[in-house]
Amino acid sequence: MIVRRAPRRHLSPYVSMIWAKERTPAADVTGAREFVLPTGVMHIAIRLSDDPLRLFDSSTDTVGYRVGSGVLCGVRTGAFCKEVDDPAPSVGAVLRPGACELLSRTPAVALSARHVLLEDLWRPALLSEIRDRLDALPSLERRLDLFEDALERRLPDLPGIDPMIAYMLFRFGAGLSVAEAARETGYSERHAVRRFTEAVGVPPKAHLRLKRFNQTIARLQSNPHVTLADVAAQFGYADQSHMTREFQDFAGMTPRRYLRGRTGSAHHVVLID
Repeated sequence: MIVRRAPRRHLSPYVSMIWAKERTPAADVTGAREFVLPTGVMHIAIRLSDDPLRLFDSSTDTVGYRVGSGVLCGVRTGAFCKEVDDPAPSVGAVLRPGACELLSRTPAVALSARHVLLEDLWRPALLSEIRDRLDALPSLERRLDLFEDALERRLPDLPGIDPMIAYMLFRFGAGLSVAEAARETGYSERHAVRRFTEAVGVPPKAHLRLKRFNQTIARLQSNPHVTLADVAAQFGYADQSHMTREFQDFAGMTPRRYLRGRTGSAHHVVLID
């Protein structure tokens, strides 16, 4: 079971969604793995288990490596592979673009394409206390309440998301190009792109491409029988071939392979031998 909800009002400028899940049944096959596709935003997760997350460099890597029980997943432009044996109970949050300072004073671009230990971003003693208190709670809702409390305690020290970044994100939603949005900020495009990349983790053009990729997989997930040509036309790709190339750049697989391996979550795809 998993519970997802919008964050409290004071957290909403920084966090788009929080979640908590129970321990789920072990996979049918020992060593089972799945691909996790890029979302274009940062995620944090705290596993309530001493067994850390196990990742793999590729689908052919049979050894993998382990990361901590509390991790930040930086913005990625490619999929990663993880083990799905006996998933631990956990809580997590999806950060909004530009909200990296909720966790760290480190520029988001320095955390891109990495799984970073939360112990490197928060005081280890504080993180250990949070994990212990979460583990002692009997319900997912109460775990979410406590997790939000921990995030809210970081708010007084935050300056807020850079207004220039927030404005560019807003204008991208209205369909403006990078050059147009940068011009409206009053800064040069070079300056705007540099600050955006530092705050969000990827350059504006990559952010927009990731946004379109995520719209594409959401459409495929909601209607797997839609034609790829119709999806390409809906999201402004030049043609179906263009969409397939972009999809493969981000997912490491074609849209048809994605449809064969998709799960109940749009960003998780089972590894098919």
